[in-house]
Amino acid sequence: MPRVRLIAIGDELLSGRRQDKHFSKLIELLQARGMRLQAAEFISDDEDDIVACLRRSFATPDIVFCCGGIGATPDDRTRQAAARALGVGLALHPEAERLIGERCAEMAAKGQGSADMSTPENQQRLQMGVFPVGAEIIPNVYNRIPGFYIHNHSFMPGFPVMAHPMMAWTLDTRYAQWHHREARVEHSFLVFGLPESRITPALETLEQRWAGIHAFSLPNVGDSGGHPHIELGVKGAPEAAAQALEWLREQVLSLGGRLSPPA
Repeated sequence: MPRVRLIAIGDELLSGRRQDKHFSKLIELLQARGMRLQAAEFISDDEDDIVACLRRSFATPDIVFCCGGIGATPDDRTRQAAARALGVGLALHPEAERLIGERCAEMAAKGQGSADMSTPENQQRLQMGVFPVGAEIIPNVYNRIPGFYIHNHSFMPGFPVMAHPMMAWTLDTRYAQWHHREARVEHSFLVFGLPESRITPALETLEQRWAGIHAFSLPNVGDSGGHPHIELGVKGAPEAAAQALEWLREQVLSLGGRLSPPA
């Protein structure tokens, strides 16, 4: 299975003016298709920062979703940065030009703007179809203005209403061969009255006994009026994970832990 990553671009995310909504949505879309997210990165609108990030990213075989910065205002530098990172030029994509023209005509029919693509406003809109040479378009069902795909990276707007359908389209169109290819489950249970330090050796032994199974431990100090506890679990292939989970429960009980909160 290839690794899947997210790159979210925008000063507004780093300053807190906007809250990211792509991270959780991409996880949801991937899980529905039997895939999973392995990493996420948040970076600024600075073009040099984007170039450095994308150069590292293009050097991998990963599936990468990049959200933000593909508009046509001065703070939108993702298209330019992608071209620099790949060492290619920028050009108006013919299909993007057609789609943007259709969008302008639709808006003009509603009394908003002009269908004449030679006007300064529409010439500026066409800049949103200027992509790195060799890119392919990603359809945008919201307003026709496409994103672009190149070198296993899918670039889309920061607007969730546009980006999320584009993510789904990309997963279903470009990566359908990876859907539900990895048989993987995750199980967990709560443990009370057991310090994490006491169960850690058992977690290490578990990973040695069941190759490919990963154990996890998520302590909770009992905030919101609850009892302190640990969420222990395993993830990996279904049969091995079930065996490892049962063994882990036995270890918890043998070490004095409880599976229910104190009365």
